[in-house]
Amino acid sequence: MQIARIRDRVGGDMAAVDHIVQNRLRSDVALINQLGSYIIGGGGKRLRPMVTVLMARAMDRELAGDRHALLAATVELIHTATLLHDDVVDESVVRRGRETANHLWGNEASVLVGDFLYTRAFEMMVELDDMATMAVFSRTTNRIAEGEVMQLMHVHDPEVTEARYREVIYRKTAVLFEAGCQLAAMLVTPGNRDLVAAAADYGRHLGTAFQLADDVLDYEGDADTIGKNLGDDLAEGKPTLPLIHGIEHADPDRAERLREAIRKGDRGAMETVREAIAHTGSIAYTRDLAKQEAGLAEKALEALPSSDFREALGELARFSVGRNY
Repeated sequence: MQIARIRDRVGGDMAAVDHIVQNRLRSDVALINQLGSYIIGGGGKRLRPMVTVLMARAMDRELAGDRHALLAATVELIHTATLLHDDVVDESVVRRGRETANHLWGNEASVLVGDFLYTRAFEMMVELDDMATMAVFSRTTNRIAEGEVMQLMHVHDPEVTEARYREVIYRKTAVLFEAGCQLAAMLVTPGNRDLVAAAADYGRHLGTAFQLADDVLDYEGDADTIGKNLGDDLAEGKPTLPLIHGIEHADPDRAERLREAIRKGDRGAMETVREAIAHTGSIAYTRDLAKQEAGLAEKALEALPSSDFREALGELARFSVGRNY
C-alpha cells in the first residue's frame, strides 16, 4: 500500500506524534478521556501530521529534537476537533467505518470535547514559543471556522458557483495542509522566505487535490473501503463540484433534477444524479482538476533540496488523487 510506504519514511517521527497526541488527550474528566481516545483511535490516514513531519525532514533530513513532532501533533488535534464538530453539524453516524462520537455520546459531548481539543492545541502552540507560529495557527483555525459557516450557508443551495465552492474547500480543508507545511518550513528554515512560500504552496495544492478526490469518491467509491456511506454529501444537501459542474453543463431537464436533489438532500436520487453527472462528464472534470492540483503541488517541491523526503511528498501528491479511500 503506497501510503504505508510513505509513512515508513517518517516512522519514528509519526510514533513521536502519536505519543504526544495520546499524552495531551489526558484529562481528569473521564468523558474527555473516553471520547477523545475513541476518535483518535479510530484510524484514519494521519495525513496532515504526516505531511508536516515530511516537510520538516525535506528541509533538514538530520533534524533533531521533537519540536516538529509537537507541531504535527498540534495540527492533528486541530483536525480532530474539526471532525467532531463536522459530524455534529452534518448529523453523521459513520466515519472511518465506525459509529461517530456524536452518534454514541450525543451532540453536546462531541461539541464540548471538540472545544477541549482546540484549546489543548493552543496550549501546545504556546509551548512552541514563537509568535509567528501562533499567528499562522490562529489565522488557520479562524479560516476553518469561516469555511464551516460558508458551507452551512450553501447547504441545499443549487446555485453555488465553482468559485464559491473552491473557496469553501480551501478554508475547510486545504488551509490546514497549507499551515502544516508552512509552519514546518518556518520551524526549520525560518529565514528562507522562498522555501516557506513553496512549502505553503505545496500544502495548499495537496489539500485541494485531496478534497476534490473526496468529491469523486462520494459518487464512485466503495462504502466499506472509504469508511462512510456513499452519497453522504448529497444526503446533506451539499453542492460539491460534480453537482455544480453537472448543473452548469446538463440539459435543462437533467439540470433541474440535480437542483432538486440538492434542495431536498435526496439520497434516493443517487442513481439519477450519477446518470446526470456521468452524462456531463462532471466526475472526469473533477478528477482532472484534482490531478492538476496534485501536479501543482509537485511543481512547488522543485524549490526544495533533493532528498528521499521530497520524493515522498511527491508520492503523497500522487496518492491523494489515485487513492480509493
